[in-house]
Amino acid sequence: MQACSYKKQFDSNYYCQKLNISCTESNKVVNFKTSKGNFEVELFGEDNPVTVSNFLENVENNIYLNQKFYKIIIYPQMKFIHGGVSPKNKLYFERNQNLNKTSPSIPLEIKFKEESKPRYNYQIKNPSETENLVNTFENGSIAMVKIGENKSSSTEFFFVTTKIPELDGRYSIFGKIIKGLDVFNKINKEDYIEAVQIIN
Repeated sequence: MQACSYKKQFDSNYYCQKLNISCTESNKVVNFKTSKGNFEVELFGEDNPVTVSNFLENVENNIYLNQKFYKIIIYPQMKFIHGGVSPKNKLYFERNQNLNKTSPSIPLEIKFKEESKPRYNYQIKNPSETENLVNTFENGSIAMVKIGENKSSSTEFFFVTTKIPELDGRYSIFGKIIKGLDVFNKINKEDYIEAVQIIN
């Protein structure tokens, strides 16, 4: 009986209640309005309901309004573009003083093909397990920055510009750019997010 109650407790509903957010289990599309132009991202709410719901709440609370892409890492074959809030989360706490949400982290959330629900606080360490992941890193993928082995930041995210199998199963990949990749690829360290808008 204990095992059943434990399993039921740590599902998406448990975490949404704990974080005081409305849980969505449907895919959504958001528009990133940036200083370089616009691009659209499909959010994988069906596979990552907690991560997507948390992100949508941030959007509705204007957490990402006029926020700089605070870190860009460039390698010969790939680029990481970080956005969200300053690395120390200072602005996040300033803006959320009067909101119910106080947690600086959310659980790592990954989904396996043969499982109906995502796994929480679980990081893949065996590379063979990545074959069964629903979402893996590819050009335009968006994932939450990690702040611990099994925890994601509640505000900070990053985009990648190529497949990175070494990182699959270690981050919560919760969406992908579906329109405007040409705009996204031009973003550099001087650019910023003017706004993120929910399209549908």
